[in-house]
Amino acid sequence: MKVIVIPVTPYEQNCSLVICEETKTAAIVDPGGDHAKILKIVTDQGVHVDKIILTHGHLDHVGGTQAIVKELNVPVIGPEKEDLFWLEQLEAQSQRFGFPTTPSFDPDRWLQENEIVEVGNIRLKVLHIPGHTPGHIALLDEQSKQAIVGDILFNGSVGRSDFPRGNQMQLISGIKKKLLTLPPETLVYPGHGPTTTIGKEKASNPFLR
Repeated sequence: MKVIVIPVTPYEQNCSLVICEETKTAAIVDPGGDHAKILKIVTDQGVHVDKIILTHGHLDHVGGTQAIVKELNVPVIGPEKEDLFWLEQLEAQSQRFGFPTTPSFDPDRWLQENEIVEVGNIRLKVLHIPGHTPGHIALLDEQSKQAIVGDILFNGSVGRSDFPRGNQMQLISGIKKKLLTLPPETLVYPGHGPTTTIGKEKASNPFLR
């Protein structure tokens, strides 16, 4: 699995282009905005995008979704259904944070714990880890030992839990049970900031001690 991280929006949110190099098939994970920038990289890579995957419903992770759907006519899958209320509030979120007006939308399909999402020959396992938002998911490629985790876990930090229906105890518990049990060399692509590894976060993340 090849992952190209594309920082977008004033929040420097990490959109990820997941590529199966064998089939040249790709998925766009969390297109938060700057859709033209994302689509240019898709073109430069010479890949065929067949889906958009959302880790959770916050505006800075989903704001460019509808513009990309309009260009590529691809389905949107994820997050877990408990994040519906965040997607329903997108227009209010965009007004509050000074983003272009973003109408609410429903994904074509919600995702569930342990579901497998295929991108070419890549099999991404869905991990439902609430706490930042109630329907937040991570995507794990067990074969290449890589995980895209949205705003669950960061390099040296964890996601905020002070949003509506956030829960810090739930978040920390989910990280410890579902992420820190992965092989230490597992690469972690957070929703903001630099890439890290499970081993590094297990050893030094002050929020996980």
